[in-house]
Amino acid sequence: MNPIRFGLPVAAALTAALLSGAASAQVSDNVVKIGVLTDMNGPASAPTGQGSVTAAQMAIDDFGGTVLGKPISIVIGDHQLKADIGGTIARRWYDVDQVDLIVDVPVSAVGLAVQNVANEKKRLFITHSTGTADFHGKFCSPYAIQWVFDTRALAVGTADAVVKRGGDSWFFITDDYAFGHSLERDASAVVTANGGKVLGSVRPPLATPDLSSFVLQAQASKAKIIGIAAGPPNNMNEIKTGSEFGVFKGGQQMAALLALITDIHGLGLQAAQGLLLTTSFYWDMDDKTREWSKRYFAKMNKMPSMWQAGVYSSVMHYLNAIKEAGTDDPLKVAAKMREKPIEDFFSRNGTLREDNLMVHDLWLVQVKTPEESKYPWDYYKILTTISGDKAFGPPDQACAMVKK
Repeated sequence: MNPIRFGLPVAAALTAALLSGAASAQVSDNVVKIGVLTDMNGPASAPTGQGSVTAAQMAIDDFGGTVLGKPISIVIGDHQLKADIGGTIARRWYDVDQVDLIVDVPVSAVGLAVQNVANEKKRLFITHSTGTADFHGKFCSPYAIQWVFDTRALAVGTADAVVKRGGDSWFFITDDYAFGHSLERDASAVVTANGGKVLGSVRPPLATPDLSSFVLQAQASKAKIIGIAAGPPNNMNEIKTGSEFGVFKGGQQMAALLALITDIHGLGLQAAQGLLLTTSFYWDMDDKTREWSKRYFAKMNKMPSMWQAGVYSSVMHYLNAIKEAGTDDPLKVAAKMREKPIEDFFSRNGTLREDNLMVHDLWLVQVKTPEESKYPWDYYKILTTISGDKAFGPPDQACAMVKK
């Protein structure tokens, strides 16, 4: 047998196999680049900020630093809670810096601005700290994913669980802008649907310096539950003022429709004790949450918010999807992300739905008293589990991606 003739087809087959492998494992620009777009120094920086950057880097390191043989890199941007700045950074990242995925992005106005750019540039965006349900509703997009929460899940989950536990009369202190209004609307609908009553509401403007008169009106209503339909800084100031005015000692409870463990840490248990809230994540829930959170604590010297834990979860799921898809093509990766259930330290019974909302279980918790807390960051009593289907509800038919 002629060894030269035998060698030619073997070499050709090897070459074809190598070329086929190269073609099936494609990474644009030979690097997977993830941009953490966040608030580094402003009012949202404690539950996002550097902690979100650290969480993303932990996921990259735990994954091994490469995917499909290509390096994974990270870039950081501070949008200062301004939609125009967020949109400008996103555009530059996608156009010039060839960022493949943007994550985090606190506050809905900035999140929606970045979503518009992601749609235009056909690149992926996963938000963790944008709450508006319109993100996966009328503004839904094949390129934009919502991972941790939305306003409906927190409002509906909290109201449903609290009413069923006897909190059947409510008075709302509501931030006077779209975010607060949507929280009050969704929670009110659940309260009344479960046979409860909404006795009234007051609407302080965002960042009101003195909230005393609003809290006093809520206290005077004698409602069993004072619903805090607000974000920072009003929500924490209202809880602090309520504690100073003896709301909890008087037998009323406050239910925060958005509160994070970093908020509770800032307030202190003396002021926050008794507060009811819904969360997607609590560091001290079980062995899995504790193991990851203690590694995070070693880097940040604080426990993670649900948003920061969600950043890690989504980045890890994204990188695994690239590996399985053999490409970083945005739509192929997103499709792969929807294929498998999401079960990790952050998510229980998680699935990425057709509208690109990650649906998972949430927990109604109550903030402990100082006497009940036994060690640092021991802040929550878990009262009940809220299933993802109940909290998030069915897909919004306004989303064009939802099968009609």
